[in-house]
Amino acid sequence: MTSNSPSEKRLEELREQAWKEGVVPGKGVDVAGGPIPRKPGYYGQPVVRPPVWTWEIPLYFFFGGMAGMSAVIASGAVIFHHVDLARMAMWIASIAGAILSPVLLIMDLGRPHLFLNMLRVFKHRSAMSMGAWILSAFGACAVPGLITLELHAHQIFSGTLDQLLRFAAGIFIFGAAIFGTLLATYTGVLIGVTAIPAWFLHRTLLPIHFGTAGLGSAAALLELLGHRIPALNFIGFYAASVESALLIWLSIDKHGVADRAIHEHGSGWLIRIGEILTGPLALVLRFLGLVPFAAVSFLIGALVSRIGWIAVGKVSGSDPEAVFAAERY
Repeated sequence: MTSNSPSEKRLEELREQAWKEGVVPGKGVDVAGGPIPRKPGYYGQPVVRPPVWTWEIPLYFFFGGMAGMSAVIASGAVIFHHVDLARMAMWIASIAGAILSPVLLIMDLGRPHLFLNMLRVFKHRSAMSMGAWILSAFGACAVPGLITLELHAHQIFSGTLDQLLRFAAGIFIFGAAIFGTLLATYTGVLIGVTAIPAWFLHRTLLPIHFGTAGLGSAAALLELLGHRIPALNFIGFYAASVESALLIWLSIDKHGVADRAIHEHGSGWLIRIGEILTGPLALVLRFLGLVPFAAVSFLIGALVSRIGWIAVGKVSGSDPEAVFAAERY
């Protein structure tokens, strides 16, 4: 190409115009296969890596939250001498937290030794490392707590040994309640500290939401298993009220493109369906005295909500515009 060619002359004109006016009107040329992106974002590619979790993780979030808060309810039942309620709550905590949760987590990891590798080092700044330790500590308290409580409840031993079993059961159950609270809420922290825009922007809300959903799920399951007492009904009212408030907050606290995965797409519908089932619908059913229906509604809603938040992460992580927009917040 020579300096006298039409293309070269046109290029010189564009340079002079840009120098004088600072901008050149008109469309550029989008060369096929060239570096100019055809889609918004980083050349049309995800800027961050979307989560690759499959169905095991939302189930792990669901059962882990239920198990952790069942231990909390068991500790309250021990204090107020509701032994039958404490026993049932510890059975739920042990089965859902010490058996199902590790199995689901190991299934997601693919190989059992990967879970054990996470226990080799204690990283207090890693939510994943802390989660593995919390789950292990919870199981180490919940299972002995259940065993000692059952031995005491059935009066297998008598005298001093029975009193020691009662004391040991109390210690283990309260330990399980402490680690259970962490187990039910750390999952919200885990996804909130990631670079996924919709998760990160609601990092304060997520632990509250996950903990409340776990508490309401534990109370709902105990009610369905026959423990219809005012304390559990109160917990059901409380959890449904908090979930209703969180639904309103999500509807108000919008961040435009940055968290549109929560308000659009199929992921947004999952979040709304889950929140309606755990919030307003469960609340209305309890006011009408339809406690079993309220319990079922809450359990289904809590599970749908967990699935919804994972779907939100996948949609939001694959959206380059959301990542760039989130940098303003």
